[in-house]
Amino acid sequence: QVHLVESGGGLVQAGGSLRLSCAASGAINSIKAMGWYRQAPGERREQVAVITSEQTTVYAESVKGRFTASRDNAGNTFYLQMNMLKPEDTAVYYCNAEYYIDYWAETWGQGTQVTVSS
Repeated sequence: QVHLVESGGGLVQAGGSLRLSCAASGAINSIKAMGWYRQAPGERREQVAVITSEQTTVYAESVKGRFTASRDNAGNTFYLQMNMLKPEDTAVYYCNAEYYIDYWAETWGQGTQVTVSS
């Protein structure tokens, strides 16, 4: 199995930056794709960025040009660099991993709060 732990959330003013980290443990070599999602109060969880198994990165339109997702060379830490933050970016951010160990599965981190003040 794969276990994920996020860190790096907090309170920042509009226009500021934050970097989220997602540390993976367990069967990390089985991870095929990793992604960041967010959920604002009263809203559905939405995809922010995904690094696919082909090592391509897909971003939501709302964050293109401002957010950058990356993964370290060891493959066990996933980052989301968030620049030019806006109040509408306020949400709980979750990292997600899809992995294959004889079967497909996915796992989620516990979430980290990001609050952007105007």
